[in-house]
Amino acid sequence: MLWANEIGTLLALLSKHVFRFSICRRSFSSALADRFSLTQKRTLQMAYLQITLQIAAENRAAAAEIYSKYKGPFLDGVQGAKSKELLIRDEDVQVLHGFDTAANAKAYLETPLFNDDVVTGLKPLLAADPEVRVYDVA
Repeated sequence: MLWANEIGTLLALLSKHVFRFSICRRSFSSALADRFSLTQKRTLQMAYLQITLQIAAENRAAAAEIYSKYKGPFLDGVQGAKSKELLIRDEDVQVLHGFDTAANAKAYLETPLFNDDVVTGLKPLLAADPEVRVYDVA
């Protein structure tokens, strides 16, 4: 009979833990769902600054160094900055900047980081004036 009591106690403890696990699992699932919906909302509030540069093949390595040098300060210090990518084609080079709003994308064009550092560094490498466009994500 003692053995049956021990099994009963063990089953009671096990059922408590299973119940707790199911509650934790539901809480975790709810947290993931909340996080996913917040991520989706943030994704909808996105803007891009696209700068297209005409840079000769022999100057592209120097341009890539400037991109690398200022990517960290851009992401860490520019208001609303979310991403920065360097896109290379035979025809041109594009720098695609992600922002939380179009207003912050436009404001970046007025910052010392952009005008004093990036533009000054790239100017001798450019074969033509850059094309600058700001896009909102629909």
